[in-house]
Amino acid sequence: MFHHVSVLLKETIDGLNIKEDGIYVDCTLGGGGHSQEILKRLTTGHLYCFDQDQHAIEAARQRLAQISDHFTIIYSNFKNLKAELAKRGVEHVDGIVFDLGVSSPQFDDGERGFSYNYDAKLDMRMDQNQKLTAYDIVNSYSYQDIVTILYKFSEEKFAKQIARAIERHREIKPIETTFELVDIIKEAIPAPARRKGGHPAKRTFQALRIAVNDELNVFDIALNDALKILNVHGRIAVITFHSLEDKICKYTFQEVTKQPELPRGMPIVPEYLKPKFQKITKKPIVASDEELLENHRSHSAKLRIIERIYEDEE
Repeated sequence: MFHHVSVLLKETIDGLNIKEDGIYVDCTLGGGGHSQEILKRLTTGHLYCFDQDQHAIEAARQRLAQISDHFTIIYSNFKNLKAELAKRGVEHVDGIVFDLGVSSPQFDDGERGFSYNYDAKLDMRMDQNQKLTAYDIVNSYSYQDIVTILYKFSEEKFAKQIARAIERHREIKPIETTFELVDIIKEAIPAPARRKGGHPAKRTFQALRIAVNDELNVFDIALNDALKILNVHGRIAVITFHSLEDKICKYTFQEVTKQPELPRGMPIVPEYLKPKFQKITKKPIVASDEELLENHRSHSAKLRIIERIYEDEE
């Protein structure tokens, strides 16, 4: 059963300020938590949901169908947001939600290779039709490329030692499973460092997952496209789970809400220079103490919301 508890659910749904006749997009359908709550609030509106995991899609479809038929599930990576909506005649929407990262069921399904807690083939693909897997990166990428991935995507300070250990082991035989990789990581990290800061493989597994699914680049593209298709008074809600995603979101929102520098003596901002967006959250919303106790995934979650306040100039 595909069961997933959505983080910051109430705060996200409230923040979207949903209109019953609006057009909404859930870029990360997953277990359908956000989609269900959006759908409950629509009468004549419509919800479009993106996912590239067939297990998630089938489970969510059944749940959503019990609420209404005002939804369309799109089997695609959300980097294709604009193009896939355009295929369906949708040029503008009233709200978009991104709940980034891997859903609990994907972690809990040991065979998917996302987790260092289950022994499985090194996979980590969100889209099972994709060719590139974690196995390919671990066994065929150069020492320097692996170091770069570990530094860039998880700030792993033992990146060089881990990459060297991977290199040594794969010369003897391919590294095929998650537990094989975990043992290699443990061997590479000094014993005192292994005893603090959580599981020693956590950062490496995060970095590999991001690299396999090109997560940061995909999010950057999709977020910029989301801003372009948002109606006036429409909102985008983004839930991030690590600092790199949050930096992309924070920087993008800062850029589009920035007040222009005016020439000296100009008394008011001309209409065409005014920012087209405003931040609804000045600082990110984080989980309440209650939610932190109930859902361990909520510990690193940050929610940022933005609203379009003016049309783009044609």
